Amino acid sequence: MTGTPTFAVITGTEVHRVIGGRENEVVDVVETAYRLHGAGRTVNPDSYFLRFPDRPSARIIALPASVGGDTDVHGIKWISSFPENVAAGLPRASAVLILNDTTTGYPFACLESSIISAARTAASAALAATTLSRARRVRPRRLGFVGTGLIARYVHDYLAAAGFDFEAVGVHDLSEEHANGFRSYLRESSGTAAEVHDSAEKLIRSSDLVVFATVAGEPHVTDPEWFAHAPLVLHLSLRDLSEDVVLGAYNVVDDVDHCLKAGTSPHLAEQAVGHRDFVAGTLFDALEGTLDVPAGRPVIFSPFGLGVLDLAVARHVHDRLAASGDLADVPGFFHDLHRHQAPPRPGGAG
Repeated sequence: MTGTPTFAVITGTEVHRVIGGRENEVVDVVETAYRLHGAGRTVNPDSYFLRFPDRPSARIIALPASVGGDTDVHGIKWISSFPENVAAGLPRASAVLILNDTTTGYPFACLESSIISAARTAASAALAATTLSRARRVRPRRLGFVGTGLIARYVHDYLAAAGFDFEAVGVHDLSEEHANGFRSYLRESSGTAAEVHDSAEKLIRSSDLVVFATVAGEPHVTDPEWFAHAPLVLHLSLRDLSEDVVLGAYNVVDDVDHCLKAGTSPHLAEQAVGHRDFVAGTLFDALEGTLDVPAGRPVIFSPFGLGVLDLAVARHVHDRLAASGDLADVPGFFHDLHRHQAPPRPGGAG
């Protein structure tokens, strides 16, 4: 950054215009971020959880991060999770993201980030499904969703863009209304005839790629036998599976230290056995080809959700808007920029 610092506000409409329908482009951005992270060219501190004594199910999370390489940005995502929103017809999560210049530290953009968060989650899921399926030499043909909200919708679209073509798609949700709504979306958006299952067990047993995208706060899937057919599991919501299910599977995470904390299913498994040996490695390891991913065991990918992914996608959005001339700076956002000279008073007085 040179000259006078500038600051832009990027709306959700603009974010969608940049990344909507460009799923493979976003997957490439996310893969680059994973490779930078695996190579030690990122900083990704612990997330900070703001919780509320009177609303234990709600939280707001701060995810600070820094990404090197050509991305070259610092920043922070501030994302809320209020599950009660769903009953009111609103998405559970809302978010904003701040990008900071790596030379001056000045913030240079604020982006609506719920779309970015959903897109990077779905891109991570599609990347993991592609990479781990290739490593297993097994292409899943039956897809099942446990949880049918916004994330499930994005994951379906990203899997389709990644070239997955499923013979059957199943959905399960505690809300019959939400399950039927998602089934209608699949039919109208892609012509997919999905089957609604009345239990998680039926869905899991009939799927060889299972996506968990729920708001579960503790494990509700406890029987390892449901996974005896060795499916690939994208455990995006992180708290659905009991320690017995986790310990009976081949486990891949996005970052070991981040994933094994805050009461996630892998964290509960660690507490149960007192070690982390059940974690085979990370998605970066799989991308590098250093994991021997089995076809005959259930494989679980549990991503904690790294802030570096959000920053990488947000920087991509910012730079695309800047290159097209559509970036709208906020005039006068930075006002008092001289150490020994006061800015003009309002109205031009003295």
